[in-house]
Amino acid sequence: MGTMTNASLVLVGNSQGGTISVLRLAEGELTPVQTTFVGQGCGTFAVDQERRLVYAATSAPRPAILTLTLEPATGALNEIARTDLPDKLAYLSLTRGGTALLGASYHGGWGAVWPISEGTLGAATGRVEFPNVHCVVTDPAGLNAYFVSLGADLIAQYALDADAGLRALTPSTAAAPQGSGPRHLVVSDDATSAYLVTEFSGEVMRYARAEDGTLSARESVVIADPAAGLAHSRFGADPAAEHLIWGADLHVARGGSLLVATERTASTVASVELGADGVLGQVLAYAPTPKQPRGFAVSPDGDLAVIAGEAADGVAVVAVGADGSLQVGQELATGEGPNWVRFFRA
Repeated sequence: MGTMTNASLVLVGNSQGGTISVLRLAEGELTPVQTTFVGQGCGTFAVDQERRLVYAATSAPRPAILTLTLEPATGALNEIARTDLPDKLAYLSLTRGGTALLGASYHGGWGAVWPISEGTLGAATGRVEFPNVHCVVTDPAGLNAYFVSLGADLIAQYALDADAGLRALTPSTAAAPQGSGPRHLVVSDDATSAYLVTEFSGEVMRYARAEDGTLSARESVVIADPAAGLAHSRFGADPAAEHLIWGADLHVARGGSLLVATERTASTVASVELGADGVLGQVLAYAPTPKQPRGFAVSPDGDLAVIAGEAADGVAVVAVGADGSLQVGQELATGEGPNWVRFFRA
C-alpha cells in the first residue's frame, strides 16, 4: 500500500487526552513510537522540521503555546518554553523557515503572528479580530497571511511585512458564500490558487491568488457524499444529531493533481481532481474513515493520507491513487479525541 519506502514520523494530537502520539510510517504501515502528555486540549500544532521543534497549543490549566523539542529516534517530546494566551487556539502554522508562528483563536475571535527566536515566541507583531477565526495560513514564500473567519463568512488577507507585521491588502477580505461556514484553507505550492473547505455547506472552493496576494473566488464543488443524504448545516447546530453537513479539513495530494477533503457526519473522505492550472474538477471517489474525521495530513510524497477519527480515538492510513482512488488500510488507536495530524521527515 502506498509508495513510501523511507520512514516518516506522523504526529497525532489527541485533544481530549492532552497527548501527542508519535508514530512511524514505513511501507504504508504505522508503528507506535511514543505518546507524551503535553496538556489538555492539545488540538493544533506546527512542526519545525529543521530545528526539530513542535509548537503545540493547549487549553488547560490555561491556554498556551508550548515549544517542544522532538527526538526523532525515540519520539520523545520535551517542553522548553511556554507562552500564555488569553484564549485557546484552533490553528497554528509556521512560516519563513520557522521564524514566525501564526495562530487562530476560534473562541476568542482573533488571530496573531509571533516572531520566534531559538524556539521562544516574542511579543505578537500583528493581531486581527474577526468572529470565529478557524484557520490561518500563508503562501509558501510567507509573503501573505490568510485568516479564515467562519463566523463572518470571509477570508481576511494581509501582507506579512519583513518584521512579521500585518498590513491589510486591498480589498482586505475575500468573501465566502453566506452561511457556508468557511473553515480550513490551503495554498497551492505554486501559490496561484487557494482552496477552502466549508463546514456548513460541505464545499471545496478555489480562489485565484493574484501577484499582490489578493484572493478571488472561482469555482466550487460539493465534497459531502450525496449518498449520505445530509442537509445544509448552520451555526450552533448539532450536525451529528440533525444529520447535517459537517465539513472538516482539506489538503493537496499527488503533486498537486488532487485535492482531498473530509466530512464528519458521514465520516467520509473525498478526492477531487485538479486541472493543470489548479482548477477544480469533479469528485473522483469517496471512502469511509474512522468516525468523525476532524483533521488529517498527506505524506511528503503525496500518496498517503493519515486521517484522525475524533470519535474513534485513532487514525487510518488511506492510499491516494493517481486516479483519485482512495484505499483505506490500517487503522490504529492513538489516544482520546485525536483531531490533528502532521508529518515529520525522519
